[in-house]
Amino acid sequence: MSRAFLRDDAEGEMPRRHYDLPPRDDPAYDRQAAKALLEAACVGETQLAERATGYYWGEPVLREHVAVLLAEAERAGHDRMEQVARRFLR
Repeated sequence: MSRAFLRDDAEGEMPRRHYDLPPRDDPAYDRQAAKALLEAACVGETQLAERATGYYWGEPVLREHVAVLLAEAERAGHDRMEQVARRFLR
């Protein structure tokens, strides 16, 4: 994982933001987890989102969801979200 997405002082912290995740067995969980990881990467809190979602950056299971989120970010002109989604998909 790229150090660019980690805050050096994040170790031991609990997520500060509410990631609005559905229950783990909800079919929408993976999409919301992918979105949470990308949003956290936009603000340098990837490690905290990983802890909250249970998924690591680049998780293959989430690639399909990230590709859809990338397309949405492109349509919306959300440059930072596009950037982190492309990095996720590398």
